[in-house]
Amino acid sequence: MSGTETSARHAIVPCASCGKLNRVNMDKVSATAMCGTCKSALQVDAPVVLTDATFDVVVSRSTVPVMIDFYADWCGPCKMMAPVFADFARRQKGRVLVAKVNTDENPGVSMRFGIRSIPTLTVMRGGQEVARQVGAVPMAALEQMVGG
Repeated sequence: MSGTETSARHAIVPCASCGKLNRVNMDKVSATAMCGTCKSALQVDAPVVLTDATFDVVVSRSTVPVMIDFYADWCGPCKMMAPVFADFARRQKGRVLVAKVNTDENPGVSMRFGIRSIPTLTVMRGGQEVARQVGAVPMAALEQMVGG
Protein backbone atom coordinates (compact mmCIF):
# COMPACT_ATOMS: atom_id res chain seq x y z
CA MET A 1 0.00 0.00 0.00
CA SER A 2 1.35 3.41 -0.90
CA GLY A 3 1.48 6.37 1.49
CA THR A 4 -1.42 7.96 -0.37
CA GLU A 5 -3.67 4.98 0.30
CA THR A 6 -2.83 4.76 3.99
CA SER A 7 -3.50 8.47 4.59
CA ALA A 8 -6.79 8.52 2.67
CA ARG A 9 -9.82 9.63 4.61
CA HIS A 10 -12.36 6.84 4.59
CA ALA A 11 -15.75 5.85 5.94
CA ILE A 12 -17.43 2.52 6.47
CA VAL A 13 -20.70 2.66 4.55
CA PRO A 14 -23.49 0.06 4.80
CA CYS A 15 -24.97 -0.94 1.44
CA ALA A 16 -28.67 -0.04 1.28
CA SER A 17 -29.29 -3.04 -1.01
CA CYS A 18 -27.49 -5.96 0.67
CA GLY A 19 -26.43 -4.57 4.06
CA LYS A 20 -22.72 -5.34 3.66
CA LEU A 21 -20.25 -2.84 5.07
CA ASN A 22 -17.90 -1.20 2.57
CA ARG A 23 -14.82 0.98 3.05
CA VAL A 24 -15.17 4.12 0.92
CA ASN A 25 -12.35 6.54 0.16
CA MET A 26 -13.95 9.89 1.02
CA ASP A 27 -11.26 11.74 -0.97
CA LYS A 28 -12.69 10.20 -4.16
CA VAL A 29 -16.44 10.57 -3.62
CA SER A 30 -16.91 12.28 -6.97
CA ALA A 31 -16.63 8.80 -8.46
CA THR A 32 -19.51 6.44 -7.76
CA ALA A 33 -18.61 4.05 -4.96
CA MET A 34 -19.92 0.54 -5.51
CA CYS A 35 -20.71 -2.22 -3.02
CA GLY A 36 -18.02 -4.88 -3.14
CA THR A 37 -20.65 -7.62 -2.75
CA CYS A 38 -23.73 -6.71 -4.81
CA LYS A 39 -22.23 -3.90 -6.97
CA SER A 40 -25.01 -1.43 -6.06
CA ALA A 41 -24.10 2.25 -5.79
CA LEU A 42 -23.25 3.35 -2.24
CA GLN A 43 -24.77 6.56 -0.93
CA VAL A 44 -22.31 9.02 0.58
CA ASP A 45 -24.40 12.11 -0.17
CA ALA A 46 -27.45 11.02 1.84
CA PRO A 47 -27.90 9.76 5.40
CA VAL A 48 -26.99 6.08 5.73
CA VAL A 49 -28.96 3.82 8.05
CA LEU A 50 -27.13 2.43 11.08
CA THR A 51 -28.42 -0.36 13.30
CA ASP A 52 -27.44 -1.92 16.60
CA ALA A 53 -25.45 -4.43 14.51
CA THR A 54 -23.56 -1.93 12.31
CA PHE A 55 -23.17 1.13 14.56
CA ASP A 56 -19.88 0.30 16.31
CA VAL A 57 -18.02 -0.83 13.19
CA VAL A 58 -19.10 2.19 11.14
CA VAL A 59 -18.37 4.72 13.88
CA SER A 60 -15.07 3.27 15.11
CA ARG A 61 -13.52 2.50 11.70
CA SER A 62 -14.41 5.71 9.86
CA THR A 63 -11.62 8.29 9.81
CA VAL A 64 -13.99 11.14 8.95
CA PRO A 65 -16.47 12.53 11.48
CA VAL A 66 -19.76 10.65 11.66
CA MET A 67 -22.85 12.74 12.40
CA ILE A 68 -25.77 10.67 13.65
CA ASP A 69 -29.44 11.59 13.86
CA PHE A 70 -31.20 9.49 16.52
CA TYR A 71 -34.85 9.67 15.47
CA ALA A 72 -38.21 7.85 15.33
CA ASP A 73 -40.71 7.71 12.46
CA TRP A 74 -43.58 9.01 14.64
CA CYS A 75 -41.66 12.08 15.91
CA GLY A 76 -42.86 15.42 14.50
CA PRO A 77 -39.62 17.36 15.11
CA CYS A 78 -37.69 14.44 13.58
CA LYS A 79 -39.81 14.70 10.42
CA MET A 80 -39.15 18.46 10.29
CA MET A 81 -35.41 17.83 10.71
CA ALA A 82 -35.17 15.11 8.00
CA PRO A 83 -34.91 17.39 4.93
CA VAL A 84 -32.37 19.65 6.64
CA PHE A 85 -30.32 16.58 7.60
CA ALA A 86 -30.51 15.22 4.04
CA ASP A 87 -29.35 18.59 2.66
CA PHE A 88 -26.52 18.58 5.20
CA ALA A 89 -25.43 15.15 3.90
CA ARG A 90 -25.29 16.51 0.33
CA ARG A 91 -23.30 19.57 1.40
CA GLN A 92 -20.83 17.55 3.50
CA LYS A 93 -20.26 14.79 0.90
CA GLY A 94 -16.70 13.56 1.32
CA ARG A 95 -16.11 15.45 4.58
CA VAL A 96 -18.59 13.84 6.98
CA LEU A 97 -20.44 10.52 7.00
CA VAL A 98 -24.05 11.36 7.81
CA ALA A 99 -26.12 8.60 9.41
CA LYS A 100 -29.48 7.90 11.02
CA VAL A 101 -30.46 5.52 13.82
CA ASN A 102 -34.14 4.67 14.35
CA THR A 103 -34.39 4.55 18.16
CA ASP A 104 -37.50 2.32 18.11
CA GLU A 105 -35.79 -0.32 15.96
CA ASN A 106 -32.35 -0.04 17.62
CA PRO A 107 -32.82 0.22 21.39
CA GLY A 108 -29.34 -1.12 22.22
CA VAL A 109 -27.27 1.75 20.82
CA SER A 110 -29.95 4.27 21.84
CA MET A 111 -29.80 3.12 25.46
CA ARG A 112 -26.01 2.96 25.45
CA PHE A 113 -25.81 6.61 24.39
CA GLY A 114 -28.54 7.69 26.79
CA ILE A 115 -30.90 8.95 24.10
CA ARG A 116 -33.91 10.26 26.03
CA SER A 117 -35.23 12.90 23.62
CA ILE A 118 -35.43 12.89 19.86
CA PRO A 119 -34.15 14.09 17.59
CA THR A 120 -30.71 13.87 19.19
CA LEU A 121 -27.74 14.64 16.95
CA THR A 122 -24.26 13.44 17.81
CA VAL A 123 -20.87 13.77 16.17
CA MET A 124 -18.43 10.90 16.58
CA ARG A 125 -14.69 11.05 15.89
CA GLY A 126 -12.45 8.04 16.34
CA GLY A 127 -15.33 6.12 17.91
CA GLN A 128 -15.91 8.78 20.59
CA GLU A 129 -18.76 11.26 20.93
CA VAL A 130 -17.44 14.81 20.57
CA ALA A 131 -20.66 16.82 20.20
CA ARG A 132 -24.37 16.48 20.99
CA GLN A 133 -27.45 18.56 20.25
CA VAL A 134 -30.99 17.71 21.31
CA GLY A 135 -33.89 18.96 19.22
CA ALA A 136 -34.35 20.13 15.65
CA VAL A 137 -31.72 22.65 14.59
CA PRO A 138 -30.96 24.75 11.48
CA MET A 139 -28.20 23.97 8.97
CA ALA A 140 -25.79 26.43 10.60
CA ALA A 141 -25.93 24.48 13.88
CA LEU A 142 -25.16 21.21 12.08
CA GLU A 143 -22.20 22.80 10.33
CA GLN A 144 -20.93 24.23 13.60
CA MET A 145 -21.11 20.79 15.25
CA VAL A 146 -18.65 19.37 12.72
CA GLY A 147 -16.46 22.44 12.59
CA GLY A 148 -17.73 24.40 9.63
